[in-house]
Amino acid sequence: GRLHRTPLLTSGGLDRLAGRRLLFKCELFQRTGSFKIRGALNAVRSLVEESERAGGGLPRAVVTHSSGNHGQALACAAQAEGIPAYIVVPWTAPRCKQAAIRAYGATLVPCEPSDKSRAETAARIIQETGGVMVHPNQELAVIAGQGTIALEVLEQAPEVNAVVVPVGGGGMIAGIAIAIKALRPDVKVFAAEPCNADDCYQSKVRGELTPNLHPPDTIADAVKTSIGPNTWPIIRDLVDDVLTVSEEEIKRATRLVWERMKLLIEPTAGVGVAAVLSEQFQAVPRDVENVCVVLCGGNVDLSSLTWLTDLSGKAE
Repeated sequence: GRLHRTPLLTSGGLDRLAGRRLLFKCELFQRTGSFKIRGALNAVRSLVEESERAGGGLPRAVVTHSSGNHGQALACAAQAEGIPAYIVVPWTAPRCKQAAIRAYGATLVPCEPSDKSRAETAARIIQETGGVMVHPNQELAVIAGQGTIALEVLEQAPEVNAVVVPVGGGGMIAGIAIAIKALRPDVKVFAAEPCNADDCYQSKVRGELTPNLHPPDTIADAVKTSIGPNTWPIIRDLVDDVLTVSEEEIKRATRLVWERMKLLIEPTAGVGVAAVLSEQFQAVPRDVENVCVVLCGGNVDLSSLTWLTDLSGKAE
């Protein structure tokens, strides 16, 4: 009961737009509002069991850096075990995500919106608190936890031909790719990424880890971070392709899901939807008929929706 088995929902209207059958994995309904609780719970449980085996007490604290969703999830998982949590969050993160982290009883530490500042601030907090780092996407227990999404999808829709997954640090797509390629190597795994934060795409093209040089500017706040040393080899070897989408496409796709499916996804979940509706995806062979899109979260800052009115025309 610590996790929800989230539903797979469908939309005839979106199927027609994509020219395929789409299956939406609704992680926006997951506890804490995103898939991140899967990895956070697995990591915290692993730490607790390790401490118990070693005959020690609970970890003194858990520490992480996060654009918001992993922070909420870790705060929730730590609170359940009675462990203090310190969450380093860029000051630009959505207010709703910051408020939720505090609501789970964690200490929020603001930092600059860059991967470098996130890592440095977290390292300082670890020194100060004697806490244990639970990395949002490079921690192996976190990657494994996110892979449970794929196990559920394969059970819920054995007919699936492909999975489309938004990518930031790559924890979710790495976990999903490992599970899918082990159980159903015929199923394609696609990463979806904003053009403005296309480090995963660049890494795939060059064959070497190529992080974003500058903090990206994108509406998809949860995927501004770059893939890292643990997720890159998995992505390199197991992910079939990386699809990139523009800001306009992300906004339109997000609005489309709100209007047609009545699902309050956050724009980062719109990245995967935009990818399957993109011209690029039309090139994917027609026999890839049943496509699962992971709607990774629904922690939307409702006070920052000014972009809605800036969209040109209707979201047809």
